[in-house]
Amino acid sequence: MSDSIQAGIVIIGAGQAGVQTAESLRAGGYAGRITLLGDEPHGPYHRPPLSKAWLAGEMDGAQLVMRAPEMLARKNIELRTEVKVASIDRAVKQVLLADGSALPYDGLVLATGSTPRSLPLPGGDAAGVHALRSRGDADAISARLALCQEQQRPVVVIGGGFIGLEVAATARKKGLAVTVLEAAPRLLGRVLAPALSDWYAALHRSHGVELVFDARIEALETAADGSVSGVRLADGRLLPAGLVVVGIGVNANDGLAQAAGLECERGIVVDACCRSSDPAIVAAGDCTARRLADGSLIRLESVQNATEQGKSAAAALLGQERPFTATPWFWSDQYDKKLQMAGLSGGAEAWAVRGDMTGTSFSIYHFRADKLIAVDSVNAAKDHLQARKLLDAGISPTPEQAADLGFDLGSLLK
Repeated sequence: MSDSIQAGIVIIGAGQAGVQTAESLRAGGYAGRITLLGDEPHGPYHRPPLSKAWLAGEMDGAQLVMRAPEMLARKNIELRTEVKVASIDRAVKQVLLADGSALPYDGLVLATGSTPRSLPLPGGDAAGVHALRSRGDADAISARLALCQEQQRPVVVIGGGFIGLEVAATARKKGLAVTVLEAAPRLLGRVLAPALSDWYAALHRSHGVELVFDARIEALETAADGSVSGVRLADGRLLPAGLVVVGIGVNANDGLAQAAGLECERGIVVDACCRSSDPAIVAAGDCTARRLADGSLIRLESVQNATEQGKSAAAALLGQERPFTATPWFWSDQYDKKLQMAGLSGGAEAWAVRGDMTGTSFSIYHFRADKLIAVDSVNAAKDHLQARKLLDAGISPTPEQAADLGFDLGSLLK
């Protein structure tokens, strides 16, 4: 690939995946121009704390910073903030910006992330109705939480996924009344076994959160000033609210890629090395859908995925093969409980509990066809790290071994 000073590599998206790609290019010996484009006014920052420590006021702005602009500058990575990209011209290898200017590229990285789904209901766009994805979103929710505290108004969270439950936990820590509305019959139904869903329901109820399952929402009510005042359910109930947080999933930001004619299907389709359908363009992070060996697609939304895909994308641009095939892992902090997940538990046929679910820590081991496919650990960091090693090595304990605290699972790795 050319190291042309006039062109170089352009990275659209200054989040985890974009920053990782830029730094991996430099670490890999790339000496050409690297331009990192972000559409927010801030430099790169950590997103996971937004629904937890940042929202709770337990960390300051300096702690939220992922890479200071001067640190990127020392690596000769040009960061440009508040830049809107209008389109990609693949024929002449140019990125067209909203201000009418153009950036040529030898290689292009799409790290455009994802956007929260909006609520397609009357009142869904009222003041005081927020999704949480960016620092700006978190700051707006924080201001509204303060108003709710001042006026003693309750909070309604729509969606019993990780973001919704983390916000609910933070709001309860601030002493606010919280109701979580979940359209499904249980919390986190797409990612957790029923026993762990029930455990999370009990955890939140023990902290005073009201949970409504199979919730059907008719509309969001508004006050005279146009701000949200409540959530009306299909059964006629009206839940008062000074803040409504919508956490009903995200959509991959693949619009630029689609308009440029790249293959997209619920995200920018990439291979294990993050190559798109255009050899000059790679993609990494939440905007991608990775094509597996069997032809199926997988979308992962996590810091680990963004980091590892960033490394793979950089390698691809350097003409190297670095497939991302490691076991996926995730985490969530709610109250004083840390959930760490290794692997993907979808399709599990059997479960084994290691430890006591009524105690302070435990893990659930998921099996399909007698093979370990995932482990969910609550306040059990050692189990989590061990599970990642087992899954990476393709080694499966039996369900009986997993459930037996007296059996050393680490012995299977020797």
